[in-house]
Order: sequence, then C-alpha cells, then structure tokens
Amino acid sequence: MYDLAIARAIHVLSIVIWIGGVCMVTTILLPSFKRCFPIQERLNLFNKIEDRFAWQARFVVLLAGLSGFYMVWRLAAWDWFAHLSFWWMHAMLFVWLIFMAMLFLLEPFFLDKKIQKLSKENPEKIYKLVQKLHWFLLIMSCTTIIGAVIGSHSYF
Repeated sequence: MYDLAIARAIHVLSIVIWIGGVCMVTTILLPSFKRCFPIQERLNLFNKIEDRFAWQARFVVLLAGLSGFYMVWRLAAWDWFAHLSFWWMHAMLFVWLIFMAMLFLLEPFFLDKKIQKLSKENPEKIYKLVQKLHWFLLIMSCTTIIGAVIGSHSYF
C-alpha cells in the first residue's frame, strides 16, 4: 500500500502546483497587470511569463494524470466511472483533459498564434477573454477539488 500513498502524495502535490498556478495567474497576475500596464505591455508581459512556466504546467498536469491513472489502475477502480455517485472522478478526468488539450495541443499549435493576431486588432477584448477563461478554469478546478476531497472521503 506504500505505492498508493506515494501515488496520492504525487497526485496531490501536482494538483497543488497546477491549480495554485492557475489561481495565482487568475487572481493576482492578470488583475495586477490590468492596473499597472497599458494593454500592449500587459499582453506582452503575460506571454513572456506564460512561456516561462508552460513547461512546469505541462509537467505537473502530466504527473497528475499519470498518478491518477496509476491509482485507478492499482485500486481496480474503473467501475467507479459507471456510477453517478463518483461524479467527482468524471470531473477530475474532464478538468485534466481540458488542461491537457490546452497545454499540449491548443496553445502551442493554435491559440498562441490566434491570440497574437487578434490582440493586434482588439487587445482589450482579448485580455478580457483571457481573464474570463482563467476564471472559468479556476472555478471549475476548485469545484472539482472540493468534490474530489469530499467524495474520496466517502461523504457522498
């Protein structure tokens, strides 16, 4: 059972770093940039910072997925996905898939170029869209975390 304890510790640490980063960007960086910098500087600074921690986000999201998969496999818990009472398992998988798609497919191959193009046309609109997307992802992630903690401790 030590392997499960280690997998859970890796999983929780990955989630803390991953969603903690999303929270910091959403609640601190984006609002601070809005107050302190003109729109073009905001977008440039955000892109520079995002580029610096993209590798970290990809790593911890991948690690969260691998450790989660390992725990499901080790516990033979695949049938949990067949029950609505384990909705939090579906939510964790859904949030993970969204971030995997964003970090490994959409951003590097599509979104970065599209956002740069659109930010030249209407930078304020793009900045607001980035803020709204981050708030949506943060709220969805926090709701999932709350459900997963309660659900994994058998309160449902």
